[in-house]
Amino acid sequence: MPLFTAALAGVIFGFGLLLSGMANPEKVQGFLDLAGHWDPSLAMVMAGAIAVGFFGFAIAKRRTHSLLEQPMQLPTATVIDRKLLIGSALFGIGWGLAGVCPGPALVTLAMGIPQAIVFVVAMLVGMQLHHFTQKSS
Repeated sequence: MPLFTAALAGVIFGFGLLLSGMANPEKVQGFLDLAGHWDPSLAMVMAGAIAVGFFGFAIAKRRTHSLLEQPMQLPTATVIDRKLLIGSALFGIGWGLAGVCPGPALVTLAMGIPQAIVFVVAMLVGMQLHHFTQKSS
């Protein structure tokens, strides 16, 4: 059952990305283009997601198990360190250059958009490099 609900959540998330236009790299890059024709729609999508997440996490923090009786596994890290800052900067640079992040990349891959293949392969290589460097340190 957890696999089914995870897949269902992924499909709903993907549908939301398509519906909001956030799977479109031009839309994302329009938001990041402050000097050109700025598109504020991504800010509205983010505000909606933050509002939903705020209330969802407030409820989740008070629970020990999910609605499907799985143990709650919420993030516990609160430290802002060098790794977090470097990783955030790399993520942001990649997001700005490509106009997609992992969620929309998987949506565009499922849509058969060729550029998504390059992004997803690069993302997987980056994940493996991170995994490899963390094992050796």
